[in-house]
Amino acid sequence: MTGVRESAAEAEFAAADDLAADTDGADGSPEGAPPRSLIVTVFGLYVREFGGWVGVGTLIRLLEPLGVDAQAVRSAVSRLKRRGILVAEKRGTTAGYALSDVAREILALGDRRIFSPPETGEEWVMVVFSVPESERKNRHALRTRLSGMGFGNVTSGVWIAPVHLAEDCRVVLARAGLDSYADVFTGSSLISGEAADRVGQWWNLDELASSYRRFVSRVTPIAERWRAADPAADPASAFADYVRVLTAWRRLPYRDPGLSASLLPDPWPGAAARDLFGSIRELLEKPAHAYVDEAPAPR
Repeated sequence: MTGVRESAAEAEFAAADDLAADTDGADGSPEGAPPRSLIVTVFGLYVREFGGWVGVGTLIRLLEPLGVDAQAVRSAVSRLKRRGILVAEKRGTTAGYALSDVAREILALGDRRIFSPPETGEEWVMVVFSVPESERKNRHALRTRLSGMGFGNVTSGVWIAPVHLAEDCRVVLARAGLDSYADVFTGSSLISGEAADRVGQWWNLDELASSYRRFVSRVTPIAERWRAADPAADPASAFADYVRVLTAWRRLPYRDPGLSASLLPDPWPGAAARDLFGSIRELLEKPAHAYVDEAPAPR
């Protein structure tokens, strides 16, 4: 049973790395994302509309405006296949890739965090876990998954987050086979002290704020350029910029627990970063989709 749990946890960890928080150093930089991260974004944004499968030739064509050549596409999808994100699947005589079941679930879970601001409040969810030393891989997986969802570390084996993350926590830990190790509590008060005095100990807010500022500094020129142009006149470039910006953005909401404004430093750059991403989405989402609509149908 232990081996089954470890395999499930490792598979979940690898999948979540690529689908949520891991963009290989492209922190705030739309130009820095590797091909596999761009491909994950394209699958999340568009391939799900195709039913979750796309032919290799179509995928190569889609990624041309991003400067990703055919060899890089094939190498990246091969790696994503090894990590359990994609499944090789032929339809007729056409080779292609489909999203794995776990990838579909993680992408669906991520949509809300990436595109919508969290509901803030004064309630909390706390996770307490204990894992035997013989199963330390699962201990590492628990820590990594909780951190990746935005939980803060109170002390060894104790993690905390705003209550709006409680359902995400339940789904993620159950899917990874880790829920039997953890007890999950919700409540509205912290007896040990004021939350505002504690959040700086539980989360690295300085690092998160720096990531938001980098995103704003690097994406603002893109937004300004498109405000002065007509995105509909160049859908391929709109597609490329939208995919790059979303790839840079999508890791940040997972690192951000979504604390109430009263608990955050003032000023807090997260709101400006989310507004900027919203502006990019408003400017580029439709023309980017027009480029995809003009691409060859998946076959």
